[in-house]
Amino acid sequence: MGAQKEAEMAIGGNRDSDSIEALDASMPEAYTAPLHRKLKSRHIQMIAIGGIIGPGLFVGSSNALHIAGPAGILISFSLVGIIVFFVMQSLGELATVIPVTGSFTDYAARFVDESLSFALGWAYWYLWVTVLANEYNAISLVVMYWTDVVPQWGWILIFWAFFMGLSLAGILVYGEIEFWLSLIKVISITIFFIVAIFISSGVIGPQKIGFKYWDDPGAFADSINGVANTFVIAGTLYAGTEMVGITAGEADNPAKAVPRAIRQVFWRILIFYVGTMFFIGILIPHDDDRLLSAESKTAQSPFTIALSDAGLGAGASLINAVIVIAVISAGNSSMYVSSRTVLYMARNGKAPKLLGRVNKAGVPWVALLFSNLCACIAFLSVSKAAGAVYEALITLSGVATFIVWGTVELVHIRFRNGLQAQGQSVDDLPFKALWYPYGAYAALAANVFLIFFQGYTAFLNPFSVTSFVISYILLPVFVILLVSYKFWNKTKWVKLAEMDIWTGRREGFGPVHDEPLPKKKGVFRKIKRIAVG
Repeated sequence: MGAQKEAEMAIGGNRDSDSIEALDASMPEAYTAPLHRKLKSRHIQMIAIGGIIGPGLFVGSSNALHIAGPAGILISFSLVGIIVFFVMQSLGELATVIPVTGSFTDYAARFVDESLSFALGWAYWYLWVTVLANEYNAISLVVMYWTDVVPQWGWILIFWAFFMGLSLAGILVYGEIEFWLSLIKVISITIFFIVAIFISSGVIGPQKIGFKYWDDPGAFADSINGVANTFVIAGTLYAGTEMVGITAGEADNPAKAVPRAIRQVFWRILIFYVGTMFFIGILIPHDDDRLLSAESKTAQSPFTIALSDAGLGAGASLINAVIVIAVISAGNSSMYVSSRTVLYMARNGKAPKLLGRVNKAGVPWVALLFSNLCACIAFLSVSKAAGAVYEALITLSGVATFIVWGTVELVHIRFRNGLQAQGQSVDDLPFKALWYPYGAYAALAANVFLIFFQGYTAFLNPFSVTSFVISYILLPVFVILLVSYKFWNKTKWVKLAEMDIWTGRREGFGPVHDEPLPKKKGVFRKIKRIAVG
């Protein structure tokens, strides 16, 4: 009975104990065995960084610059970054007190409605399958920067098998790989910032650049329209920050690791994303035809373009190598999150039970295979319109990001209301969201606004049917999933007094205080804490 309870707590699923007991009797442990809790604090810290520094920062940022211009991307990425900050505050509070693999999909079921959990789970799974497909497309384009001996579909197939093999190695291997890959990304971007300063000032390269590209061709590529179109790109590139909530279920000490990762999110967003947008905006004109767009086929990174123009050809090749590393990291993470999400769904009656199987190492191999097979939509990119396919994939997954973030804020608000209704003190929480309730409500409203605003350019003359479908198709699908599940299963809105705020908690919770720092607080120590926790 103890093993059964542990399994249910690991997936946040004791509400469906009857369905668990009814699983295939021939191999019951394969469907109920808990995932292994082996992620250390250092793994969580670097996974939080890896979720922010993805290949989209190196590749997708070029499309954002092309669409919005240097000032436009600073505005869109800064505003979405503020939303991400408050979403992570909310998720940090929830994931620290209730660290389950289902994360916000589980919270939606216990704090709002089972039907919302069903729709959210599949939307989030779709988001990461789309991101995974996008990584296959991205890495095939980047590798072909060096050679075109192997066709694009061949590179996709090679990396498909590579990601599958990595994912089957287990959670500890995943944590170690992410730790070192994320460290390489942090070091690489830091070096690029330094080099970018030298290039802009004329120390490196044929000329002093300064801010001349802000004057010609201009700070904005398409005024407010360009800014609006890059909101969804920003949302997609920021996707992954919420991964900390998923990893909390497999962390050995979430009460320590999760709050520490959450508290550094603001500085990581400011430095790595806003900083990157600033530097590529001053080094490259937004009308450069080498930037990735629907009209181009070269698909070069703005990092590569900037270094090549400065005469640093070897540096450009190194950046492409870093992009490959970033894609490997992101692909690995995409496999991890999509498989854990569908595993939770399967073990709680919201997906076929076969997807809930794990092997003796605690690896959900069926869910991994299922998610990777669905990511084969990446082969659609093997066409002349590679840039157009990439942009469509970005947009589709971006809308899903705003839906997920908005739901995180909703379940957090419901959680706080449930605590109050059941007479629980907020002071007992191990981590409290900053500026609640103002930040949570503002982020919820902002996400709802962006869900509808991000595609408004489709309504401009002439009306674009394709843009409209890409921008809004997920909304009716999400509603259909929610309504269908609710009516079929006759689910009810969870009452505050009956809300399950206890399942999945681990013993020894109390207010979390970071360990005191050594007395020597040098600049490098502070930088290290911001960068790697």
